[in-house]
Amino acid sequence: MSLAPDTTDEWPAFRPLRGLSAEDFKCVAAGGFGDGHNNYAHSMCWFEGKLYVGTTRQNLCMMRLQAVFEKMPLHVWPVECPDNMDDLYKLDRRAQIWAYDPAAGTWEMVHRAPEVEGNVNGEPVSREIGYRAMQVFRSPSDPKPALYVAAWASGRAPGGHIMRSYDGRVFERVTSYGLLKQRVAGTRCLTAFAGRFFFSPTAQRGTDGGQANTAGLPLVYETDDIAGDNWVPANEPAFGDAGNLGIFTLFADADRLYAGTFNLAGCQVWASDCAGRPPYRWHKLIDRGAGRGALNQAVASMTSFGGAIYFGTGIQGGGTDRVNNVGPGAAELIRINADDSWDLIVGDVRADDRKREPLSGLRAGFGNFYNGYIWSFAVHRGWLYAGTYDWSVMLRWSSPREAPPKVARFFELLDPETVIANEGGADLWRSRDGENWLPVTRQGFGNPYNIGIRNLVSTPHGLFVGTGNFFGPRVAVRRGSEWAYADNPRGGLEVWLGNRGAAG
Repeated sequence: MSLAPDTTDEWPAFRPLRGLSAEDFKCVAAGGFGDGHNNYAHSMCWFEGKLYVGTTRQNLCMMRLQAVFEKMPLHVWPVECPDNMDDLYKLDRRAQIWAYDPAAGTWEMVHRAPEVEGNVNGEPVSREIGYRAMQVFRSPSDPKPALYVAAWASGRAPGGHIMRSYDGRVFERVTSYGLLKQRVAGTRCLTAFAGRFFFSPTAQRGTDGGQANTAGLPLVYETDDIAGDNWVPANEPAFGDAGNLGIFTLFADADRLYAGTFNLAGCQVWASDCAGRPPYRWHKLIDRGAGRGALNQAVASMTSFGGAIYFGTGIQGGGTDRVNNVGPGAAELIRINADDSWDLIVGDVRADDRKREPLSGLRAGFGNFYNGYIWSFAVHRGWLYAGTYDWSVMLRWSSPREAPPKVARFFELLDPETVIANEGGADLWRSRDGENWLPVTRQGFGNPYNIGIRNLVSTPHGLFVGTGNFFGPRVAVRRGSEWAYADNPRGGLEVWLGNRGAAG
């Protein structure tokens, strides 16, 4: 028999849920909550009926003073920044946490990082400059589930730590500074599994942002009581492979904890049921970047969908690693099946034990060379969503001088503004089966400065999207043959909400 089309009300049991399109989204926060220095929606979490967003501030100004970025082939630095570290610390770098009440449609800043005594001349500094991860968890000593937040510290602050809130309004520091004998400046992953809490260091003390993705501690740590501050290694260092310079991503499904590594020979994925006493037995599922090598440098994101694990790759620095001279390259999407075999979903054709072609028909970066990361995932109402980091808007300030050969050839063939007009802004894609993908937006919801879809959170009120946008509050614009900085109302993070209603 034939089924009624899903545009009618007949046989509603057979009507598939339709995924979200760009028209289903509305912007619920823009311009960094009115402060363009709020560059990243670096962490997001649904807690106690509200959406919580942790910001990171002044990202491009931090990068401006990192040695690795001094030789970037740019006509001008994209945003107005201090020229030295002392002046950087005079900026307001106090990270913020905002809460959104969907019922009222209102935002409230519920926390701002305090100032503390810095380690240079005792001058005050922001205790944290960003909140890179959030996780709801209940320790044995917690009277109720709490929102835990990973705080990222600057080089002059006492160190990274973890905060806790029971009510979403009062946030207290519950760990020591540095977490592990003062060594850790921050982490990008907090994960709960089997009644325990896990994290891995992704920034080392003494750094001031930039490519703060390895901490010299390629270990997963666990505890059952975060406030007890007693962290135990859950794996042997680097999983026994010195090439694993860091544990970049953690993810837990019902059965296993997964760890994705940062490795210059290509990322690895490991899994463990965390049974027995730590350190646990781990099983390697992916090696050498799933056969792609260095261009799949890190596991940037991970989720479960349809009984399988999906992960997105990336090269630090937005797709070009200037520290290790890797890239440029676009990201891939890979699926690990229930039997631990894997499939290439989005990526480049290659052969290892057999020829592999992307099952989606889409090459790396969803067919877009500028998608340097697949940065975020969410499963919402039966669909898998994936968000990217797209660096194409940086072409606006780029010069072919000392650029990689691929980029130099590009400048000879096409006007960068043509690329930005057609591709500028991060992508959001969706799939009903994990193999066939449709674009929701390929241009950052119409804002080319939305360089990344940093977080996706599924809630009863819809799918929330938090962006990375570090082009505020002032951005470099060309005036004739000269450059000048001008106010940019489209700079600063944005939050979007997508919802089609209960009928799909």
